[in-house]
Amino acid sequence: MEQRENFSGKLGFVLACLGSAIGLGNIWMFPWRLAEFGGAAFLIPYFICIYTLGVTGLMGEFGFGRSKRAGALKGIQEVFKEKNLPFGRIVGLIPTLAVAGTLIFYTIVVGWVLRYLFASFQGAFNTVDIPSYFNNFAGTTQSIGWHFLAIIFTVSVVAFGVSKGIERINKIIMPALFVIFVILLFRSLTLDGAVLGLKYLLIPDWSYLLKPITWIMALGQAFFTVSLNGAGMVVYGSYLKKDIDIKSSAIHVAIYDTLAALLAAFIIIPAVFAFGLDLNAGPSLLFITMPHIFGEMPFGYLFSIMFFVSIMFAAISSAINMLEAPVEAFLSQINTTRLRAVIIIASIAFIIGIPLDLSMDRFGAWADFITIYLAPLGSLITAIVFFWLYGANRARNDINIGGLSPVGSWFEPVAKYFYTFSVILVLVLGIIYNGIG
Repeated sequence: MEQRENFSGKLGFVLACLGSAIGLGNIWMFPWRLAEFGGAAFLIPYFICIYTLGVTGLMGEFGFGRSKRAGALKGIQEVFKEKNLPFGRIVGLIPTLAVAGTLIFYTIVVGWVLRYLFASFQGAFNTVDIPSYFNNFAGTTQSIGWHFLAIIFTVSVVAFGVSKGIERINKIIMPALFVIFVILLFRSLTLDGAVLGLKYLLIPDWSYLLKPITWIMALGQAFFTVSLNGAGMVVYGSYLKKDIDIKSSAIHVAIYDTLAALLAAFIIIPAVFAFGLDLNAGPSLLFITMPHIFGEMPFGYLFSIMFFVSIMFAAISSAINMLEAPVEAFLSQINTTRLRAVIIIASIAFIIGIPLDLSMDRFGAWADFITIYLAPLGSLITAIVFFWLYGANRARNDINIGGLSPVGSWFEPVAKYFYTFSVILVLVLGIIYNGIG
């Protein structure tokens, strides 16, 4: 097994974690939910959830990875061995399988983004029927080539390792993403009619705070937006040096992830109002509504390129984390090189994903199974192992190593009871509502 790497410092670590957290959910789901569930009123339950559930979960996953110097699979195995419990490898495999399963369908979506970026350079949105354009390649053989290209891009980063690959690329694309978002924000807010979208977002409908569904969707959004799946953030934490402040790192990830989601909302919703399009389009905002807007917008050619470049940055940076988690797990069990592990895992993910390329029904069923069942279950397993079996007191002590402002004793009951129960809620409510993230 090759020598374990480290992030060079806090900045590189936080940007890598932001790369994982800022994904397509920030861009296509958060704006829709903000608009659908009371506008600014939705931010109240969201902020409560993101800065309790989200930050606690991030600290836990970072701390677990660093304390064991390993990803979820090996870390869980070690705790089970310490407690003389059987089936450590089987239980530890579940969070890693959740991330690997997400990689399988997520890289297909990254392929769609690459296709749209290519179409932006061609100026295609001025000349095509956009719903037909999407339907004619998503769920068909045309999707496979773009899917393969997405895999190649992801492999080309992860193969270089932590500092020369993952950290280096995120130090470039994360700042670039925010710069592009600010430019797009200015353009969107200066469109005729955009003020209606601003009013919709900023004027709260307080009645939504009395509706349980608002809090449920805020809980789901907060949970999934920071990539709490029991393995992805654990593996990044395992590359963290002892002198890095986990508490402040988790808070920074939550703050900038929220900022990215808010920027996306203030780019998309005012533009939707300006062109009189369907506000409740949900995920199709990204692949149907926004291309239509760029086709009608002055200088839309330029802004469509910028928009889909930013989407590509968000998508690829998340896929990198999804590949790194199973690669690290593979390396923890088998003595081989990183390059070989990356190629093996990526090849398996691509081959399994081909049937999903060819059927939107299969794609949807796979994505639902992973996001509704397996990802919350993986996060729950890691929470139970770290906060219950390993011990909330030991977990807090490990998290406080290198911290300038140590986490207080309040963390132990919050992590052990509130956070664990919240993850159970995410799992149960996701099943009831057929997905809340």
